[in-house]
Amino acid sequence: MSTSTAGERTYTADPKRWRALSVTLVAGFMSLLDVSIVSVALPSMQRGLGTSPAEVQWVVSGYALAFGLALVPAGRLGDALGRRRMFLLSLTGFVLFSALAGAAPTAELLIAARLAQGLAAGALAPQNSGLVQDLFRGAERGRAFGLFGATVGISTAIGPVAGGAILAVAGEPDGWRWIFYVNVPIGLVALVLAAKLLPRMRADRPRGHIDGVGVALLGGAVLAVMLPLVQAESGGLSRLWWLFVVGVVLGVGFVNWERRMVRREREPLLDLRLVTSTPGYGSGAGLGLVYFVGFSGIWLVFAIFFQTGLGYTPLQSGLAVTPFAIGSAMSAVLGGRLVERLGRLLTVVGLIGVTVGLAATALVLRVAEPSVAGVSIIAPLLVAGVGGGLVISPNITMTLRCVPVRMAGSAGGALQTGQRIGSAVGTAALAGMFYAVLSGSGGDHRSAVAAALGGAVVVVMIALVIGIVEWRAGRSRAGGRSGRTANFPQE
Repeated sequence: MSTSTAGERTYTADPKRWRALSVTLVAGFMSLLDVSIVSVALPSMQRGLGTSPAEVQWVVSGYALAFGLALVPAGRLGDALGRRRMFLLSLTGFVLFSALAGAAPTAELLIAARLAQGLAAGALAPQNSGLVQDLFRGAERGRAFGLFGATVGISTAIGPVAGGAILAVAGEPDGWRWIFYVNVPIGLVALVLAAKLLPRMRADRPRGHIDGVGVALLGGAVLAVMLPLVQAESGGLSRLWWLFVVGVVLGVGFVNWERRMVRREREPLLDLRLVTSTPGYGSGAGLGLVYFVGFSGIWLVFAIFFQTGLGYTPLQSGLAVTPFAIGSAMSAVLGGRLVERLGRLLTVVGLIGVTVGLAATALVLRVAEPSVAGVSIIAPLLVAGVGGGLVISPNITMTLRCVPVRMAGSAGGALQTGQRIGSAVGTAALAGMFYAVLSGSGGDHRSAVAAALGGAVVVVMIALVIGIVEWRAGRSRAGGRSGRTANFPQE
C-alpha cells in the first residue's frame, strides 16, 4: 500500500509496523511509569539511605524535571538524525541509568542516576509519537495512537499499584531498588527487538542543523517554570517564585528567536507555524496541557488521602484507583478506532465523562464512611477512566494529524512538554489545595479530598470548553474545505 500527501514523501506501509509499534509502546510504558511508580517508595528510600524527606523528594522531582527538559530537543534530534537511532540510544541510556539507580549506595548518587534516567526517558518519548507518524497513515494511525494513548493513561494511573506490589514482594529495607531493576530485563529485550524491527532512516532524508540557541532558551524557560513546581512540597513556590518571571522572559526570547530562524529560512528547534497555522495543533496542545493539570494532579491527592487519611498501605491505595486505569485502557483502544469517524467530538465526549466521574468521586468520598471509601468509588472512577481514555489518544491523533511527518518529533515533543508542565502544575496545585483545606478544617480528610477533586473537575471543564471550541472550528474548516497543513517549506 502506498499513498502520497502534499509536502511529504511517498508513503509505503512497513510490513513490520505493528510489531515495531508494540516494542515502542513497551519502552514508552516503562519511561512514563517511572514518573509515578517511585512515589510510593520514597519512605522506604529515606529509611534505607538515611536521608531527609526533602533530599529524597528529588528522586521524583529530578526525574520529572529532566524528562520535561529533554522532550523538544530530543524530538528535533529525532527529526534530523533519525528516530530509530535516537530511540536505540535513548533506550540504552534508560536501561543503564535504571540499573545505576537501583545500585546507588547514597542518596546523591541515586539522584544523579535519576536525573540521567529522566533525560533518557524524555529523549525516548517524542520518538514514540514520531514513529507512529512515520509508520502509519489514515485510520491505522488513529488505532496506533489509540494504543499509544492507552499506554500513557495506564502507565500514569497504574504506577502506584505497581510500586506497591513490588515493595510488598521485595520487602524492606532495599525493596525499593527493584522498582529500578525491573526496567533492566524488560528494557534489554525491547532494545534487541527494536534493533530488528524499527525502520532505518532513509538515506535521502535531510539531516538539517540543530538550533543550539533555541535549545538553550527553551530549556531555560522549561526549567524556570518546572523547578518551583516540582519542589512545591519543600517550599519551592515560596522560595523560587521569581523563576516564573525568568521563564516568561526566556519564553518570549525563544519565540522571537524561532521566528527569526524561520525568516532566515533556517531550521528552527520548533517551527511556531505548528501553533499558529497548523489546523488543530495549537488548540490540541492547549487542551492537553490543561487536561493534564487535572488528570495528573489527582493521583498524589488520592495517595495522600488513602494512606495518610485512611491508613491504607501503598498497595491498597494503588488498588483503590485501579478502576480508572481499567476504564482508560478499554476506551483508549476503542477511541483509536473511532477517531477517524468522530474526530474531535470523541475528545468532547471523553471530557464530559471525566468531569462527571470525578465530580461523582468527590461527592462519594465526601459522604462515604472511611471503611467503604475504596469500594464506593469503583463505579465513578471507572466512568472517569472511560472518559479519560477517550481524551488522551484522540487528542494526540487530532493534534498531530496535520503536522508534516518530517516535523513529527519536535511537534510530539512540544505536545508532551505541555503535558509534563501541566502534570507539574496539577500535582503542586491540587496537593496544595488538599493541604490547605485539611489545615483549615481541623484535619478533615474527606473535605480536603473533595475540595481537591472539585478543583480537578473545574480544570477538566476548562479543557472541555477548549475541546468544544476546537470541535466547532474543525466542522467549519471541513465545511470550507481548508487546507490541511501550514505553508511549510517542501521537503
